[in-house]
Amino acid sequence: MDQQKILQAINQIMPFGKYAGRKLLLLPEPYLVWFHRKGFPQGKLGEQLALIYEVKLNGLESMLMPLLRDDA
Repeated sequence: MDQQKILQAINQIMPFGKYAGRKLLLLPEPYLVWFHRKGFPQGKLGEQLALIYEVKLNGLESMLMPLLRDDA
């Protein structure tokens, strides 16, 4: 997996829904499980959500937390 794609995915902002404005890595796991069951959106966002789902499923979230950018 391309490191740049991982960095982009974990720092991507959720553009819609209940968690709009939250970085994908910080989305609650049940929300990602829901997407996994219902189907991820098409395109880049869907690919990023699927990647974050796999990260959380495999317990890698804490390893990636230091890579979150502070865009404040």
